[in-house]
Amino acid sequence: MQVAAWRCVAPTHLDRFFAPRSLAIVGASDEAYWSRNAYANLPAIGFSGRVVPVNPKRARVFGLDCIPTLRQLDSPVDLAYIAAPPGAISAVLEDAGAAGVRNAVIIAAGFSESGDAGRQLQRSLVDQARRHGITVLGPNCPGFLNVTDSVAAYGQQIPLGIPRGGVGVVLQSGALTTVMLKFSIAHAIGLSKVICLGNEAMIQAADVLEYLIADPATRVIAMFLEQIREGGRFLALADRALLCGKAIVVLKAGRTPAGQKAALAHTGAVAGDEAVVDAALRQAGIVRVRSLEELLITAGLLAQGYSLGGGRMAVVSASGGACDIIADRASDEGLALPAFSVETRAELQAYLPKFATVQNPLDTAAIDTVRETGTAAVPMDVVAEMVSRDPGFDFVLYMGFNVVPQIEPEPGERDRNIARMELVRDMRCRAPLPVVPIGLTCLEAGPFAKRIYADNGIWMLPGIEFGLTALGHAVHWNAARQDAEPRARAVHSRPKPFAGAGKQGTWSEAEGRRLLESAGVPLVPATLATSAKEAVAAAERFGYPVVLKVCAAEIAHKSDIGGVKLNLGSAAEVGEAYAAVRAAGLKAARNGIEGVLVVPMRPPGVELLAGVTVDSTFGPTLAVGLGGIWVETLRDVSLAVLPVSPPIIERMLESLRAKPILEGARGGPRIDLARAADAIWRCSQAALSLGDDLQALEVNPLWCRNDRVEALDALVITGR
Repeated sequence: MQVAAWRCVAPTHLDRFFAPRSLAIVGASDEAYWSRNAYANLPAIGFSGRVVPVNPKRARVFGLDCIPTLRQLDSPVDLAYIAAPPGAISAVLEDAGAAGVRNAVIIAAGFSESGDAGRQLQRSLVDQARRHGITVLGPNCPGFLNVTDSVAAYGQQIPLGIPRGGVGVVLQSGALTTVMLKFSIAHAIGLSKVICLGNEAMIQAADVLEYLIADPATRVIAMFLEQIREGGRFLALADRALLCGKAIVVLKAGRTPAGQKAALAHTGAVAGDEAVVDAALRQAGIVRVRSLEELLITAGLLAQGYSLGGGRMAVVSASGGACDIIADRASDEGLALPAFSVETRAELQAYLPKFATVQNPLDTAAIDTVRETGTAAVPMDVVAEMVSRDPGFDFVLYMGFNVVPQIEPEPGERDRNIARMELVRDMRCRAPLPVVPIGLTCLEAGPFAKRIYADNGIWMLPGIEFGLTALGHAVHWNAARQDAEPRARAVHSRPKPFAGAGKQGTWSEAEGRRLLESAGVPLVPATLATSAKEAVAAAERFGYPVVLKVCAAEIAHKSDIGGVKLNLGSAAEVGEAYAAVRAAGLKAARNGIEGVLVVPMRPPGVELLAGVTVDSTFGPTLAVGLGGIWVETLRDVSLAVLPVSPPIIERMLESLRAKPILEGARGGPRIDLARAADAIWRCSQAALSLGDDLQALEVNPLWCRNDRVEALDALVITGR
């Protein structure tokens, strides 16, 4: 169970919330952990605004005059940082309302994360804040940092030297913040905002996501999430971010039952169906990662703004061993390593030592020890520029920085390295392809190296392992961005409501067929017979062999009760089967049956599953895979949150492990993927036409043979 949000908080309001020019620290004390850190962080980040300590038991705190309550403010402050115990929060909010303070951070725990009593207490807090027009971040929240505008409302000690840049960080776990700040400092990952959400009583993840999409200082949004509320809004915002060129990178906890249990204990909210979450994030162009390091390094790379048009990578290194590792990791990440063009190969052979092997990845064979350039550049820099002119690649991965001193050397060497980095900067600017710097490992660069890198706009991917992973993510994100507009159009193509919606429970197959027919789903012909004579007549019209199936809303799984007879080849067999199927149906259905469906028997083909269920977070979700007996056996299913377009469904089919079967493996029938995708799309439209009444719609099997596609069976369940 989760506490409902107060309302969506508009980005324009959050502009003011996260950039206060005056603030009060309530519960201020020179000794208390939270308030002491909150005050010390202000000069550390460069805050120059008004600060007012509030404590009824102190006259002076932090060397400043202290007031007893917010009611004693001469004029309202922009934000109250409330470092008071849970029992005092209500009185503080009353004081804030009376003083005209409209924004507050509440650090106290003991609310929705602590059980039913805490949830009720949080609801009361929200109601009280709403009455006074106060917007709350938290509770159970250490606060936020606005690095762009030099503002801190944060109660844990922040390290010095936080780099300013384009990565906005959103966390549902405040305790992770400090280590993420230290990692960002170590690897020069520039930050714009760092926002901890706490219990999200008012300001929720989707609100902050919308704010950061609109924030001009933020280029990439990195999120640590334990659960996703407002799934539909979250995905719509992800589409907006993709269209405007802002990447979202998510570390989503709760991938396993143990992780879900831990998330529930921490936040009081269930993590959700993991397979659907993974599909939804991938579908929305969100980069999903598995570690904090991967989260920050991927965000740092995407913030550099490289235009990676594809995954064709050239590698220039001084280490043959590194080339071997990079080749393996490139394969893992779906990055290609094409051969050099004839022209590039000839140029490299003329420049490199005779014993060098000219191949990609390229080991430059100690060229820096046998050649001179006549400038501060080293020969490897020249090689990187040569490779950057090869039109067969999308980018160059350049590992030519291991000789840069980590601490400041003697003046002569210092000046040479400074001059070299200036030439590398110029080389990268004029190179036709992006030249991406990378280090051998994830170790922090030393102070001298870090300074000259920063002075020349050089950001170093931290190591082969995380660096190649981040590059793979960046290439895939760029591909998703190219697909953003077609997907956005698909989201707006919703069907008209079905006239027969409103029924409660399981539909009969005949009712389900009418729904599918309204959406244009190709159906196997069928006749609903109410006598053996009608069944035989229908079979004669269709031609033998035929199938008989009992038709009743109460019987969802007809074969389980003997309600299906296959491969009937004569009138006598049809008459006998009719009696048996009807008797089985009457025995199983307390409210009677509609009749017996007669359908022609189809020859062997490929049987697909097209199913739609309703996920509690993201809503109607499509599952596509092999149907018939293979659904439970292979569990080879691709998922997508609706709505989607036929081309996306076609890609879902192509992603199945069973793709060779769809292509006619071992002499079997192949299917027309485009026709199958169109039929599945129409099934999804039928499901969406039921609106909020939808519980499940399943077509299993969807029979495909060459260019023929037909739904052979349908299950529909509705009800609020």
